[in-house]
Amino acid sequence: MNQEKYIFVKTGILPLLEGLLSEAKGKWGKMNGQQMVEHLSLFFKTSSGRIHLPLVTPAEQLPKYREFLLSEKEFRENTKAPQQYIPEEPLPLRFANMQEALQALEKSIGEFFTCFQEDPEKKILHPVFGELNFGEWIQLHHKHVIHHLKQFGLIT
Repeated sequence: MNQEKYIFVKTGILPLLEGLLSEAKGKWGKMNGQQMVEHLSLFFKTSSGRIHLPLVTPAEQLPKYREFLLSEKEFRENTKAPQQYIPEEPLPLRFANMQEALQALEKSIGEFFTCFQEDPEKKILHPVFGELNFGEWIQLHHKHVIHHLKQFGLIT
């Protein structure tokens, strides 16, 4: 596992999001700033097993998807998740404001690390990439968060 990515996922995400406005518009996509933060929080809940989603990728395609996951290739702008999980229109806000959304994200990140501290050998299903261990989830979280930070111009 890449130590830089581990540190980024554990402690580097929230500081980059602190100045993001709830109503901020991304360079692509339909989510506003708070919807993106809430999206990240739900994604972390999936990685800690708190949200269970069935696999949608056919078994014969999993090696190709995993190859992408483990590469340094970034998600393209407007990459679409399977619509049964991420609808075409952004989900309604779950929290009253960005501060509450960021607190929920912080909690979800903590739950992810706790989940794998309790069972380092655990694998948790991602609906596109299949069963992932802790290091693979770190790789995916890094790739996913970088994608959204670029979407909102928080990094280049």
